[in-house]
Amino acid sequence: MDKEIIIGLLLPFLGTSLGAAMVFLLKDNLSTTIQKILTGFAAGVMVAASFWSLLQPALEGSEHLGELAFVPVAVGFLIGIGFLLFLDEVTPHMHMDNEEEGSTSNLKRTTKLILAVTLHNIPEGMAVGVVYANFINGNELISSAGALALAIGIAIQNFPEGAIVSMPLRAEGMPKTQTFFLRSTFGRG
Repeated sequence: MDKEIIIGLLLPFLGTSLGAAMVFLLKDNLSTTIQKILTGFAAGVMVAASFWSLLQPALEGSEHLGELAFVPVAVGFLIGIGFLLFLDEVTPHMHMDNEEEGSTSNLKRTTKLILAVTLHNIPEGMAVGVVYANFINGNELISSAGALALAIGIAIQNFPEGAIVSMPLRAEGMPKTQTFFLRSTFGRG
């Protein structure tokens, strides 16, 4: 596999790992204001990456359908939403505000936080994989620069997310090193 592709696939992991490493530099808790700023930044980057690197190329790829070019993109988008809603219902997880969702279980709070982030990162990993697979297979709508831009966008988004999620794990009493490795390993995009 090309070195450039390997780097692109590893960039989101690097962003998450660098964010999770903040557990070594920051206090045990982030203020609510800092969490909101980091979350807003991450959400904005993800929306931009989703549109420019996924939805727009998909719309361009279906232009040959004329007025119905939006249909395959909309159907794929809705199937993705349905898949994530299904996973949200069946996977026990906990959000940052301590709200528990999914099926009931006796899992620890930290495990449920990890599962919540993992659920969030499934579409990110799929997006990077799909874009690079299309690039490798010669899809003329996906350039090397476009695939790399998506990977960088997700890596930038994963940095604040890695910091935001590692801090509650630390606050739950998990050692810093374990927090870093759990967040880096199971919560990558």
